[in-house]
Amino acid sequence: MFLRRFFIAGLSALLVSPLAVVAADLPDLGGKTVVVVTENAYPPLQFVDPASGEAKGWEYDAMNEIAKRLNFKVEYQNTSWDAMIQAVSDGQYEIGMTGITIKDDRKAKVDFSDPYMRSQQFMLVRGDESRFTDAKSFAALADGLVGAQPGTSPFYTAVYEILDGNEQNPRIKLFETFGATVQALKAGDVDLVLTDSVAAKGYVDASNGGLKVVGEPLGTEDFGFIFPKGSDLVAPVNAAIAAMKADGSFDALNKKWFLDYKMGQ
Repeated sequence: MFLRRFFIAGLSALLVSPLAVVAADLPDLGGKTVVVVTENAYPPLQFVDPASGEAKGWEYDAMNEIAKRLNFKVEYQNTSWDAMIQAVSDGQYEIGMTGITIKDDRKAKVDFSDPYMRSQQFMLVRGDESRFTDAKSFAALADGLVGAQPGTSPFYTAVYEILDGNEQNPRIKLFETFGATVQALKAGDVDLVLTDSVAAKGYVDASNGGLKVVGEPLGTEDFGFIFPKGSDLVAPVNAAIAAMKADGSFDALNKKWFLDYKMGQ
């Protein structure tokens, strides 16, 4: 059950060339430059490799392949999560990517692509944690602390599905990045971090037993790229996403980043 739920549904053996280019029926954007913003703090979707200093991950590979198929050049920039949606809404960037959950309230500010990934939230804890085993027993642990970024899906899940619905609950410790929440967990400053299955697997694999996942998944999330409202990039990107789903390219990326890749290597 643990391994089955850890991986995104649909992971399969690669049956086609890893990133086969299927150009038929896809729009040609004429080599234009598109500014894509990310946070580089959400492995294995996007992060900076500590060994090489290179920004990499599932979303980088996917976006580079989308750009190749649609004939545009990508200029990557970085911003913090708490500024990203508003910055894209304001037109500072043309596309945003950082494992962004498709939510109705966010659609008021930005347009979303079709989903490129479905994930679930899991409870990430230290490897020696024995005081709680699920959301109910964590809620009953009066001094248990959860680390989260404000305004994210894990934050709201912690507030409304685990705790008491009070967004000011002192049991929630706020951090600027997801990586900081995990570091706080490792250091013992918090006891729980909620994250989707893709990031959970990366951190558990890299921890050498220092981290584990407990409990049942707490919800299903669809991830999408974001665009300024009315962007003419949405339809072409959706066409490329559909092509990559159909020809096995997303399966190849899933295999590379969630089955083969080990954080820290």
